[in-house]
Amino acid sequence: MKTPETARPRPGAAILRTALRRNIGAMIAGTVLMGLYQAAETAFPIALGLVVEHTMQDRSLGSLGVSIGSLAVIITTVSLSWRFGMRVLQKANTTEAHRWRVQVAACGLQPVARDVDLKSGEILTVATEDADQTADIIEVVPLLISSLVAIVVAALALSLADLRLGLLVIAGTVAILSVLAVMSKRIGASTQEQQARVARAGAKVADLIIGLRPLHGFGGNHAAFGAYRKVSTDAKRQAITVARVNGTYAGTALALNAALATAVSLTAGWLAFEGRITIGELVMAVGLAQFIMEPLKMFSEMPKYVMMARASAERMALVLNAPPMATPGPERPEPGGALEVDGVHHGTLQGVKFTVAAGEFVAVAAYQPRAAADLAAVLAVNVAPQTYGGVVRVGGREIGDLSIEAVREHLLVNPYDGEIFAGTLRTNIDPSGSGREISEAVEASMLTDVVALHREGLDHVVRDRGANLSGGQRQRLSLARALAADTDVLVLHDPTTAVDAVTEQLIARNVAKLRRGRTTLVLTSSPALLDAADRVLVLDGGVITAEDTHRNLLAGDEAYGLAVAR
Repeated sequence: MKTPETARPRPGAAILRTALRRNIGAMIAGTVLMGLYQAAETAFPIALGLVVEHTMQDRSLGSLGVSIGSLAVIITTVSLSWRFGMRVLQKANTTEAHRWRVQVAACGLQPVARDVDLKSGEILTVATEDADQTADIIEVVPLLISSLVAIVVAALALSLADLRLGLLVIAGTVAILSVLAVMSKRIGASTQEQQARVARAGAKVADLIIGLRPLHGFGGNHAAFGAYRKVSTDAKRQAITVARVNGTYAGTALALNAALATAVSLTAGWLAFEGRITIGELVMAVGLAQFIMEPLKMFSEMPKYVMMARASAERMALVLNAPPMATPGPERPEPGGALEVDGVHHGTLQGVKFTVAAGEFVAVAAYQPRAAADLAAVLAVNVAPQTYGGVVRVGGREIGDLSIEAVREHLLVNPYDGEIFAGTLRTNIDPSGSGREISEAVEASMLTDVVALHREGLDHVVRDRGANLSGGQRQRLSLARALAADTDVLVLHDPTTAVDAVTEQLIARNVAKLRRGRTTLVLTSSPALLDAADRVLVLDGGVITAEDTHRNLLAGDEAYGLAVAR
């Protein structure tokens, strides 16, 4: 894997442009339908004014019938255009939000981690709330255009009655938008900060859920809940600030819109009183003054939603723009190859060097648990190869030159805290649903008692994070999943720390038998696993200090005996 090149940044504005470009067809259709809706809405008070004008002049039932029919057509157009227009836009909005959720999730699920300074809980918020608010731009633009259509039509109709009325609507609209555009910037900044604080609260509660059992074990749950309460309180205060800003914005918009409608009505009344417009034109003007309150309200709210969508898009860009920790190479390892660690310097590792031959079962007894964790991280490619000294080779090829897919296919590192997913025992052992034979893995991991305990067998339901399983059952389930993968090289990190000594002894024998002829490395202090290994490497002070069988080391190395004896 090569050092990643600096990728061209994809700011929030680019994300919004991508969303608009992908939905251009739906937006055009939605804009046409919503524009028709607004035009029909605007036509209603115009038609009402014409009805009054002609009915007073003609005073005939025929003219009245035609007028009523015209109003019915307008009302039908209003109803159908709104119904189908919003259906088109909301479908596009929902689909676009789904696309961004999937894209953000895909970034978190890629084999190579991204260099993003966000916790999983924060990324969850980005993939949900921010994705939804970003997709709102699909509705915002058509509604903005359709509202503008209504205001323009109203201004033109009023100008036909008297030019001053039309100019008053245009000037008033420009003034309102100028004031609200300034206020919307503060909404965008406040919303972005609120989303960040909510995300931090989500990350904190996710951490609490993961560590709830150990927290209860040593009585640290109250302190942890106190820390979460503080983070959540910060999020609450910011939400109140956002609500206050939004309230001020909405109140100002409503007051300005009402002031414009009042000004139009009073001006029309004055012009009618002066005899410069007719009674029908007065009815039309007053009706339009009341009607334009709605499109003005919608039009004035759009800057706020644009800024909110922009703020959410900027947060999504933090994830989508983050470069990968490493750029995979193109090569593949030789099948069934060896594992070689050559002079690796990382964390507590100070030049670790050893080789596990193809088909060999080797155990590493790390006197310092941190050293085992650092070695597991390097082998799992959780640490970019260019960030540590030395090299790791799989099948004779440097891990930095291999594609990440090839690494995952040939080398599996099973962590000591392997995650358990909501589903069944079967889906946890075989997540891909490939239908591979899993019975041997179940037997080797001594999970048979768990399967036999439940009538559903392997289809027994497992709750999120294995909440309905004991610690030992979760650990054995994770081990079964690793064994079922049947990779060329398998690395196990403390796979039996939560099981009793008898079960541990059986697991050690079963793993050695099942993995015979396959390259296996176990990082452990378990005497049973150490005894089952072909040879044991002692990792002390960041380097390999001894190498022999478990029994020979027990007989000749007092420090080793003290470290692994139970």
